[in-house]
Amino acid sequence: MDAAEVEFLAEKELVTIIPNFSLDKIYLIGGDLGPFNPGLPVEVPLWLAINLKQRQKCRLIPPEWMAVEKLEKIRDHERKEETFTPMPSPYYMELTKLLLNHASDNIPKADEIRTLIKDVWDTRTAKLRVSADSFVRQQEAHAKLDNLTLMEINTSGAFLTQALNHMYKLRTNLQPSESIQSQDF
Repeated sequence: MDAAEVEFLAEKELVTIIPNFSLDKIYLIGGDLGPFNPGLPVEVPLWLAINLKQRQKCRLIPPEWMAVEKLEKIRDHERKEETFTPMPSPYYMELTKLLLNHASDNIPKADEIRTLIKDVWDTRTAKLRVSADSFVRQQEAHAKLDNLTLMEINTSGAFLTQALNHMYKLRTNLQPSESIQSQDF
């Protein structure tokens, strides 16, 4: 799975919008949406919210966790803990990127939020590198990485898989082969 596929999955997350149009319920395969009434909040998938925003048909309401104070607490908590802490959304990075790229005018303190999310991402990435380094050095057979998001797994998965393959090849080359037998004359 690549980053675009993870972002595609994130676009299914529900966000709140305030439409400026009227429309009855929309019946989609993924579920019913609406009704849409001007000024009344309604939850819709992110893909629809972005589409409506681009057509100037709504105003996006950022998720509760996307407030500077809450993100500062999340960042500080992540820095204090040795293990990965639960994130407010399994797609926190993708949601932030998409919302800030398409609706930064609806998000107060957008630049601060961008910086805080980047700090959280950098902290978690550094933890992941340290964990992977420790895992490889101790020649472990398995690892438990709780509270990682799909994008974090995606960014480190290829590297970790390749490193483990190299370790396996090195180990098998160092072990004496059982197929070579000595011949007695």
